[in-house]
Amino acid sequence: MNDQELRESIRRRFLEVDTSNVADVLDEMGYPDQGLAAQFQQQTGSQRLAGWAYTIRGQMTPFPLGGDADKMKACQGLRAGDVSVWSGDGDGICYFGELITIGMQERGSVGAIVDGGLRDTRWIGKLDFPVFGRFKTPVQSIGRWKVNAWNVPVYMEGATGRRVVVNPGDFILGDDDGAIVIPQAIVQEVLERSEALTRKEMEIRASLQKGMTLAQALEQFGHV
Repeated sequence: MNDQELRESIRRRFLEVDTSNVADVLDEMGYPDQGLAAQFQQQTGSQRLAGWAYTIRGQMTPFPLGGDADKMKACQGLRAGDVSVWSGDGDGICYFGELITIGMQERGSVGAIVDGGLRDTRWIGKLDFPVFGRFKTPVQSIGRWKVNAWNVPVYMEGATGRRVVVNPGDFILGDDDGAIVIPQAIVQEVLERSEALTRKEMEIRASLQKGMTLAQALEQFGHV
């Protein structure tokens, strides 16, 4: 199995586990502050968000209309299985919309997580491209917010701490409960332990459906 096949295999396996199980595993492994803030919610797409972090950073700064060449250059580095992670201080403006989404899909990107806003959500939804963001807004970034770096460590607002560091190559998982960041060095172990926890939960649900009481289930399987 080559590197790309391995990346895709891991990504598809993560699609079968919940962020809640991943969060519990990370707690047990001594990584209690990997969850992103509650404001990061799924804004478009029907699929879960699961992929390898490709980071893009920007900042608020005035500049003439006419595009953001660095934004387009940054997106050219995306590859299959990547989730673009947009970091910056762009309160009130969107970081991207429909056309840049099309460009990301052409490169095999499987979603985005945005520490800011997005627009064209109706059309991004038709592309079934999963985007987690803090808000929607019609206000564009051009002339207001500019990309200044990519493929570098970035900060995102955390659930239990002020910031979560996202490094290029970390793993991003998002579902109905929110989003979480898995450091690259422990992705495989977190996946295997999360899968085991998922199987255990499935056993518990099956036992409860057969008539086992919750007290009996807790006695047999322990806390989950």
